[in-house]
Amino acid sequence: MLYFADMNQVEHIGIAVKNLEASIAMYTLLLGVKPYKTEEVASEGVITVFFDAGNTKIELLSATRPDSPIAKFIEKRGEGIHHLAFGVDNIKKKIEEKKEAGFELINTEPKDGADNKLIAFLHPKSTGNILVEMCEEKK
Repeated sequence: MLYFADMNQVEHIGIAVKNLEASIAMYTLLLGVKPYKTEEVASEGVITVFFDAGNTKIELLSATRPDSPIAKFIEKRGEGIHHLAFGVDNIKKKIEEKKEAGFELINTEPKDGADNKLIAFLHPKSTGNILVEMCEEKK
């Protein structure tokens, strides 16, 4: 069972897509808003596009190279929900707390992510097959 009551609300839902332009058009129509930000995260081999969907953002993730984590995800599982991201107030503290609680970490230190965030991931093996991202607004 996932237990994240010590983290803030869902910050965003990450969705892996093959065709970024078609997905932008579909989500614009679906949500009734245009994306507010497009950003490349070269270190991850991804272009991200963010929509403000009220209390939660939608992040479209499109691979920029065939060896990126998103390209590998789509190859293995197809398009769809890639991760759930929870906002946290102190990401370094949360990484330690989750480690002490027995969660398997992908990142033991926060790293730069899209949308002005520091991020760290928990491995799906320890979170019920859901990739969980913790993110903190950079100060």
